[in-house]
Amino acid sequence: MRNMIAYCGLDCEKCDAYLATIHDDQALREKTAKLWAQLNGAPILPEHINCQGCRADGVKTVFCDSLCGIRQCALKKGMETCGDCPDMETCRAVGEVISNNAEALENLHG
Repeated sequence: MRNMIAYCGLDCEKCDAYLATIHDDQALREKTAKLWAQLNGAPILPEHINCQGCRADGVKTVFCDSLCGIRQCALKKGMETCGDCPDMETCRAVGEVISNNAEALENLHG
């Protein structure tokens, strides 16, 4: 499995935080921070939008690094991704992701 597939199956290479980081795109950081702040009702600033990928070495957003329950669970269980977990089919957390993103489910089964 590609290292840029997150534990939940999302493709980090398509994430605006990742794209802003690798291209050092301040305008995309600002746009992403504004959108994520609105969606999450949280004070997210452009300087928070730096991430090199969920499973990759390097910087991560605060959410991805320490607040994402899916990532924390997979790390605790020692799973490469949720696709390796026997509880994936009944997991509500990853279920929310894959119900909104068919590609994530394909990535987990890929």
